[in-house]
Amino acid sequence: MQTITPFLWFDNQAEEAMKHYMSIFKSGKVLNVSRGNGQVMSVTFELEGQKFMGLNAGPTYKFTEAVSFFVNCETQEEVDELWEKLSEGGEQGRCGWLKDKFGLSWQIIPKALGQLMFDPDPEKSKAVMQAMLKMNKIVIEDLERAYAGKTAA
Repeated sequence: MQTITPFLWFDNQAEEAMKHYMSIFKSGKVLNVSRGNGQVMSVTFELEGQKFMGLNAGPTYKFTEAVSFFVNCETQEEVDELWEKLSEGGEQGRCGWLKDKFGLSWQIIPKALGQLMFDPDPEKSKAVMQAMLKMNKIVIEDLERAYAGKTAA
């Protein structure tokens, strides 16, 4: 069976990035580190069951927001932890988006956002969307407050 594996082009930080991501996500493992001339050439690793490959190939290409990794979180604690750890040294964006210190874009999104935003009641759905658009990190309690028709505290 075919699989699709994200392939990440780094200047020279593939191993550092792999170790960083493995320190953040609960389930991760190194699958391979290829070396040439005493330097790391490529890495293959797994995070939460998803395989990734990283290549040290120089500064020719940079990551952009055109591609991001969407992380579907169960709890606010998970959102908070991933948001802080992944944005450290990077930049926090709007609506659950951030860039990590390597320039990779991530979306840290609680499952509750989709559940509340896609409610069949268009007024509730709109209120949740409006609340989300004002946020950087997504806060479930504020989404629920908007869904119930209450303003944020």
